[in-house]
Amino acid sequence: MRALVFTGPGKAEVQDVPEPQAGAGQVIIDVDRVGVCGTDVELFTGEMSYLHSGRSSYPLRPGHEWSGTVTAAGEGVDGSWVGRRVTGDTMIGCGRCRRCLAGRHHVCPDLRELGISDGIPGALAERLAYPAAYLKALPDAVNATVGALVEPGGNALRSVEAAAIVPGERLLVLGTATIGLLVAMFGRARGAEVHLMGHRESSLELARSLGFGNAWTRETLPAVPWDAVVDASNAPGLPALAVQLVEPGRRVVYVGLAGSPSTVDTRDIALKDVTAVGILGASAGLGGTITAYAEGAVDPRGLVAATVGLDEIIDVLAGQRPSGAGAGPKILVDPRA
Repeated sequence: MRALVFTGPGKAEVQDVPEPQAGAGQVIIDVDRVGVCGTDVELFTGEMSYLHSGRSSYPLRPGHEWSGTVTAAGEGVDGSWVGRRVTGDTMIGCGRCRRCLAGRHHVCPDLRELGISDGIPGALAERLAYPAAYLKALPDAVNATVGALVEPGGNALRSVEAAAIVPGERLLVLGTATIGLLVAMFGRARGAEVHLMGHRESSLELARSLGFGNAWTRETLPAVPWDAVVDASNAPGLPALAVQLVEPGRRVVYVGLAGSPSTVDTRDIALKDVTAVGILGASAGLGGTITAYAEGAVDPRGLVAATVGLDEIIDVLAGQRPSGAGAGPKILVDPRA
């Protein structure tokens, strides 16, 4: 079958690789759609920290935001999965340690991350071998495109839940890329008054087209009380700004990661009695995201700019927009096109 393979920093090619086989506890999935995110770009360029810590290495097969259909089941897997449309968790724990048994498999000390760390080849391929224990069924109301947006949606939903806002309160989202816009959508679905802050007028225009009229730059951001602030950016200066902006006694949530260390003065956190929450992964938010998408409470389709084939995605990773792409931040791949 065909699969995308990163062979070194800035080097990628579509290769013919062996067909996956369903081992014990696994299923085989025909992949329908895969989203490309900033982590994939960093793995491609060589900037991803895992490549320097030894957690990831080349050659590497990426892809962790996906949807598809189960076509085969291995030993010990319920055969009713075959034929079902699914997505799944990126975070694969050992299932035996203290953290896994407590429901925190996403921070398992032996964590494997689909298409990111060594151990599980990713979904940017025609087919995928995947552990059945981490599958999530997709209802008919969630098509292949929306199914591939469940993983980023889970991160966004967890961020909104961590912000602990109630209807009518004011939520500020820093960053207007995929996660920031999804955080805004889930915040709106919870009844919050949502504001976004970005640094490019083009991204603010997209936010406004999605119904978020309160979209600002740092210079135009109104001086009002912010009941919660979610940093969904990759800017090293914004984590500290989030603490400065949030109301005393409330919460800042960090779901974005900068390419260089961010400096936050813990005196500001303590003296304002602020709770700071970090979000790693979508695991606990996958089910709620599927429900929100299926019920129409959140509609992420406006985030998708284009869908391309495997051969075209290398140019996208190198920074080129597909011809005819829309304004959205998300590029999807149909690996069997």
